[in-house]
Amino acid sequence: MISTKILYNAVFKTDQVDDLDKFQPLPEPVGSYPYRLNLGNRLSETVPGKMVFHMVGDTGGLKSADTQKQVAEKMADQHSNANNEHEKPAFLYHLGDIVYHYGEAEQYDEQFLKPFEAYPAPIYAIAGNHDTDINPDCDSHYESLEAFYTAFCNTCPKTIHFGTESNRKSQVQPHVFWTMESPLATIIGLHTNVPKYGHITKEQKNWFIKELQNAAKFRSDKAIIVCMHHAPYSADTNHGSSKPMIEFLESSFEEAGVKPDIIFSGHVHNYQRFTKQYEDGKTLPFIVAGAGGFDELHQLADPFDSNYSTKSELFNQVQLDNYCDNRHGFLKICIEKTPFSFSIQGEYYTVSDLNANEEATLFDRFTIDLTGR
Repeated sequence: MISTKILYNAVFKTDQVDDLDKFQPLPEPVGSYPYRLNLGNRLSETVPGKMVFHMVGDTGGLKSADTQKQVAEKMADQHSNANNEHEKPAFLYHLGDIVYHYGEAEQYDEQFLKPFEAYPAPIYAIAGNHDTDINPDCDSHYESLEAFYTAFCNTCPKTIHFGTESNRKSQVQPHVFWTMESPLATIIGLHTNVPKYGHITKEQKNWFIKELQNAAKFRSDKAIIVCMHHAPYSADTNHGSSKPMIEFLESSFEEAGVKPDIIFSGHVHNYQRFTKQYEDGKTLPFIVAGAGGFDELHQLADPFDSNYSTKSELFNQVQLDNYCDNRHGFLKICIEKTPFSFSIQGEYYTVSDLNANEEATLFDRFTIDLTGR
């Protein structure tokens, strides 16, 4: 009998739900428009021409905190065991779903503050659908993103009142969608709200287009990175790809006349690396890194299963280059610029769910060459 290896690629679920009624209005920003945070001297552990940071999504551990602790500890180990100060990740960028299944303040201590207490660097974040959603059965009333704002969108670093033993102070992000400005990268963080396939308002889209155009002014010196919780492309069984997110991005790129250098997302609990080839010659990687700790991982869908469809013009020139759907893990990103080269280098590490003493294992590596632009 001849075995045939399945060639996975992006899919749409054929029974996609329509749950736009779950959309939540956004809180008022704490910073001024256009919601930019300049890291400036916050990058104390970097050197001119190099920036290293971690990235991960969907770390919340509602049933068990063991896996998310594993992921957090392995990232902390990379920081502690770096060969020199210049190799230490300067921060962690969280891709959303910090807590499950709702964004209640009481969930943050066990699902975020305690597991990440030993992580030595600052943590920045965009909110996921679960962070944004409101528990209808909660006895006390709270607003959408109330706890997220307390932890991440403060006007100055403050003690997080729902952290019983945590020394971590609140972050100072200006809004739930915001731009991180650093010497080597402009990182634009979108908020994709609660619905299963995401939803972005016209107000945010207009902001995003302007932020892409502003970032393009500095692209000879800075990479342009976009982060969003809902994954545009996915081959998994639980979500599949998001048509609203694909259409949002493509129309935004067209209106802005600008494409980023890479797009990161979570939402899907696995690792997937896609590339899309555009007619103008641009190759754009789409990275899914949502296996950060929630116990349930999402396997890839059989493309011949009638519950999924691979046939769509939106999948033209989209290719799945690598994936891991059976282990949790995280990303380490290095942006490096010299007089002769400029690149984004990504490494995806997996952790063992069975052996806490096992070191994180390098699973995938990719490089985006930005030299000479």
